[in-house]
Amino acid sequence: MKKKTYPLMYAGKKQPFARSVVVGDLVFLSGMSGRTMETGEVSSENLVDQIKVALDKIRGALTEAGTSMDNIIKTTIYLKRIEDYNTFRQTEREYWQKNAPRLLEEPPASTLVQITSLSKPNMLVEVEAIAVIPR
Repeated sequence: MKKKTYPLMYAGKKQPFARSVVVGDLVFLSGMSGRTMETGEVSSENLVDQIKVALDKIRGALTEAGTSMDNIIKTTIYLKRIEDYNTFRQTEREYWQKNAPRLLEEPPASTLVQITSLSKPNMLVEVEAIAVIPR
C-alpha cells in the first residue's frame, strides 16, 4: 500500500515529522496545536483561541490530503488543564457547526487526555485526528 506524506512547516522551516500521512483511504494527522504556521509560536494565551487555531490547522491539513473535517473518524485531545474540558467541547461544537456540521450528527470516536506539558510552555491544547478519504 502506498504512503504519501505532507511536511509540517513552521515559519518556512520543514519540521522533522510529517503534518499528515495518507495510507490507502486513511489520513493520520500529527497533533495540531495553537502554534501558527507563519511563526511557529503559540497564537495566544487564550484556550479558545488556541483551540480554533488547532482546528483550522486540522481543516487545512485534511483539505491538503484530499478530504474534509466531515470525514474525521477519531480524535485525541491533549489538554493541559482538565477543568477546561467543557470549554474545549463547547468550542469544538461551535467550530463543527460552522465548518463540519455532519460531525454534530455523526461525531468521531474521541479520547481526551490531561497532560502536564506540551512542546511549548504556553500551549494549552493539542489535537490529533484520523480521517477517511471518501472513494
